[in-house]
Amino acid sequence: MKQAETFAVTVIAKQFNGTGNLLLTLKRADALALPSYTPGAHIDVAIPLCGKRQYSLCSAAEAEDEYQICVRLDAASTGGSHWLHHQLNQGDSLTISAPRNHFPLPTSSRTLLFAAGIGLTPLLVMAEALAARAADFTLHLYLKNRDELAFSARLKSLGDRVVYHFSSENESLRQHIPDDLLFIENSVIVACGPEGFMQNLQRLSQQYGWNSDQFYTERFKPSTVTQPINTDSFDVEIASSGARFTIKQEESIAEVLEREGIEIDLSCEQGMCGTCVTRVIAGQPDHRDDVLNMKQKAANDCIVLCCSRSHSPLLVLDL
Repeated sequence: MKQAETFAVTVIAKQFNGTGNLLLTLKRADALALPSYTPGAHIDVAIPLCGKRQYSLCSAAEAEDEYQICVRLDAASTGGSHWLHHQLNQGDSLTISAPRNHFPLPTSSRTLLFAAGIGLTPLLVMAEALAARAADFTLHLYLKNRDELAFSARLKSLGDRVVYHFSSENESLRQHIPDDLLFIENSVIVACGPEGFMQNLQRLSQQYGWNSDQFYTERFKPSTVTQPINTDSFDVEIASSGARFTIKQEESIAEVLEREGIEIDLSCEQGMCGTCVTRVIAGQPDHRDDVLNMKQKAANDCIVLCCSRSHSPLLVLDL
């Protein structure tokens, strides 16, 4: 496997940030400058015995010498959030990747940000960037109750651009539909949250006439695939060498390429992080990921190697 850039950081602060949320502040251990990033970017965090986990960067713009991530304790955690909450201490070291951004803030005359729970983390940075340039935007924040509110001071600084919705006060998306969804022209929706919330928001946006290319999302977990999966075997060709490999029904493209010694970047291996996005020179991918937006998938000029397959007998990859 090709190794992405990584470096050691020190946990300089560990603090609660609303009920169930842990805010970690990280500084580079070697005192060198941290790589810059744009709103929507995330990093991989290597967690002992758990592997890599992806977390959105949510540092304030002025905090150039540190990264912050906010981690919610997941009751169904496979170990990542539990370890960070209960075993990591201030002063400890972590290994992280350089930032990657497969959820960039789109350019639009008007931006509607929809965050549910800890889905606020990438959208808060986007909201602050939009506020800094006096752009037209609204951030809709959905929480179960007021105790869950994170980043309260930073949200307060955004003023009436933030609209709060608490399920405990009958303001969930299922109970109340924001008027903002009625105004579609020259607008985009940017959303992050649990799968149920995302599906409901997408259904509502389609119902009110929003086009798929106006809808930008990032999910917590891989979405459930509903369209039929092409399980037939197919071939991939490496453009630089002409080598061809058969991808059988039970294999992923990434697995086969790794076995054959082809260097590729891998991280989540669930179609969520975008590490293994690769350009397609010829062929028609069968997209199974949660990284590429609808326009990118329709272009069929790139593929997420860890989860996607092929509608055509051959894919030629730019490797």
